[in-house]
Amino acid sequence: MRTLFLQLSVVFIVQYSCISAQNKFHPKCADQTVEKVKMAMLCMQRYSWEHGTAMQGMLEIGDTTALIIMARESVQRNTPDGRLSMVCSDTNIADTGVNGPGVLAAYKFTGNEIYKKAALAQYLYLKKTESQNKYGVIFHNNKSRVIFSDNMFMVAPFLAQMGDFDEAIKQIEGIRKLLWNEDEKLFHHIRIQETGEFRDKSFWGRGNGWCAAAIVQTINLLPQEMTVDKQKLIGYCTDLLDGCIANQLPSGLLYDKITEPNFEESTLPAMLAYSIYTGIKAGWLDEKYLEAAEKMRKAVYANVDEFGLLQNASKAPRFNSPGTSTEGQAFFLMMEGAFRKLNQP
Repeated sequence: MRTLFLQLSVVFIVQYSCISAQNKFHPKCADQTVEKVKMAMLCMQRYSWEHGTAMQGMLEIGDTTALIIMARESVQRNTPDGRLSMVCSDTNIADTGVNGPGVLAAYKFTGNEIYKKAALAQYLYLKKTESQNKYGVIFHNNKSRVIFSDNMFMVAPFLAQMGDFDEAIKQIEGIRKLLWNEDEKLFHHIRIQETGEFRDKSFWGRGNGWCAAAIVQTINLLPQEMTVDKQKLIGYCTDLLDGCIANQLPSGLLYDKITEPNFEESTLPAMLAYSIYTGIKAGWLDEKYLEAAEKMRKAVYANVDEFGLLQNASKAPRFNSPGTSTEGQAFFLMMEGAFRKLNQP
C-alpha cells in the first residue's frame, strides 16, 4: 500500500509540476504539453484555412492517423469547383489552398486516389483566371477581391508541392510587391492591387508569420537547379526575420500589430520559431537566429494554459483582441515538430 501511495505521489508531483510556466518548457513535460495543445485544437470549430493549417500541425509532429482523418473530412467537405474544406463560407479562394498539402500527404501515406484527385481539383481552381487579379495574384476571396498577406501561406507551398514552382514564386513575388515595406522589413496586411488602396495598412503579426512560413516551405520545395530562385527567396526570408526580430519584446513575444503597442501576441513567435528551426535544419539559414527562436519558443510555452490552449493569440474569428485560435494551436505543433527535427541526432 505504501509503495502504491509513493507511486501515485510521484505521478501527482510530475503532473502538477508540468502546470507551471517554467516546467511546461522542460523536456520531460513537453510531450504532455504537445498532447494537450493537440487535443485543444481538435476541439475547436474550424474554417477552411484553420483546418488546412491544423493538418500541417499534425504532419509536422508526425500524427499520421489524425492527418488522414482530417484530410478525409477536407475532401468530404469540398465543393464541385474543387475547393477543399468549405465550411461556413462560399467566398473563400486562397484559404482553401492551404488544405492541399495535408490532402497530398494523405495520398502519400495511403495511396488512395481520392486524395490525389481532390488535390488536383483544388490546384486547378487556384489556376482559374477568375481566381486571380489581372496580375495573376490569387484573390483572398470572391467577395471583396483583395490580396491578404495571409495568401502567401495559403497558396505558394501547395503550388510548389504540385510541381508548379514558377507559379509559387509568382505568388510570393506578387504579394511582396504589393504589401512589402522596405523600411520596416515587414508586410502590410491587406491591399487592393488595382487601386493601391490599403484595406489594412498595419503590420499584422500573424500576417507576417504566414509569409515567413510560406517562404521557408517554398524554399525547401524548390529543386536544386533553381539555385537563383532559392537565393532570392532566402533573401526575402532573412529580411523578414530581421524585421520581426527587431521588434521582439523582452517577453519574447511581439505586438499583435508589430510596430503598434496593442497587446503582446503569441502566434507570430510560434510561426517565426517554426520558420527559423526549419531553415536552419535545411542548412540555408544562419544559426545566429537560434537565440531569438529559443526566446520565442519559451515565451510561447509560457502562454499555454492548463487545458492546452495557447492564450494571447490573436483571437479567432475576428482577430482584434487576445484569445485563442486554431492557427495558434497548429503553429505551436509546427514549432515543436520543427524544433525536434532540428535537435535529432
